[in-house]
Amino acid sequence: MKLVGKVAHFYPKISVAVIEVLDEIKVGDKIAIKGKTTNFEQIVESMQIEHKQVEKASKGDSVGLKVIERVREGDEVFKIEE
Repeated sequence: MKLVGKVAHFYPKISVAVIEVLDEIKVGDKIAIKGKTTNFEQIVESMQIEHKQVEKASKGDSVGLKVIERVREGDEVFKIEE
């Protein structure tokens, strides 16, 4: 697994995490989000940068990512290499 981002913010009503991207991440990637009380895997189904749909994000981007469970600030996002 490779660290690809960190959670900067979470919007519980819409279940969207704001991720500070550290390494390329694409729609379709399998990711794991881990933290003190967070530990789950999911497929990246949609990402947005400034409310526009994007297929991939690069280092330095800040993306909105739909998540299937609650996440917390500081949680780490890993890409699962298959």
